[in-house]
Amino acid sequence: MSDTNLFRMPLLDAAQAQKHVTLNEALTRADALAATRAETVAFSEPAALEDGAVYIVGTAADGAFAGQDDSLALFLNGGWEFVVPWAGARFWLADEAVWATFDGTAWVTDHVAGSPGQAATLIRVIEHDLSIDSGSLNETPSIIPDKAIVLGLTARVTEEITGASSWSLGVAGSPDRYGSGYGTNVGALAHGVSGQPQTYYGGTSVLLTAGGGNFTGGRVTLAVHCFEIAPPA
Repeated sequence: MSDTNLFRMPLLDAAQAQKHVTLNEALTRADALAATRAETVAFSEPAALEDGAVYIVGTAADGAFAGQDDSLALFLNGGWEFVVPWAGARFWLADEAVWATFDGTAWVTDHVAGSPGQAATLIRVIEHDLSIDSGSLNETPSIIPDKAIVLGLTARVTEEITGASSWSLGVAGSPDRYGSGYGTNVGALAHGVSGQPQTYYGGTSVLLTAGGGNFTGGRVTLAVHCFEIAPPA
């Protein structure tokens, strides 16, 4: 008996008995892989397991995943089956809400174009939840990556902003680059685009500047919409 090339599904022999067993195994594997959805990148066997779940095995994994780095791990019929990924395999990582593509050497998230030497163009949305402290200015960590080409910043107020009557969104040297006069109620949004694609050299923080008073509290979810480029491996 042999297997198919990519999904490693068992093929039927001409005079095989109980063909339904082999066929059902192949269909179960196809059902798991064809959905192109993986739960997460796992470095050891997950604690909670659901039949049909798929995982991408991380680097230097241990336990049941030892020696299976970068493989697709399928939990089927109460046990693990492993499939070696093929160049161009693309799976949705449910926990990160991003696409992961296998470029022939490694899994790359947010991959939109690549070269035979693993150079890549990536388009990312980087999300950060900011709890607003008292004062006229709040600053995030360096959530804009080095050499990122930023298309714009968006945000949503998830807990009412108090103290200020409005706020601006920007970066050092341009505190309202991504808009000003934004509302403070829960659900208020910011939707700022770069006047032209804006490149940042070095990791960069995002600034929220209070208007009509100082911040006294609140919470905002921020998102950086950007391109990144990766050189050949």
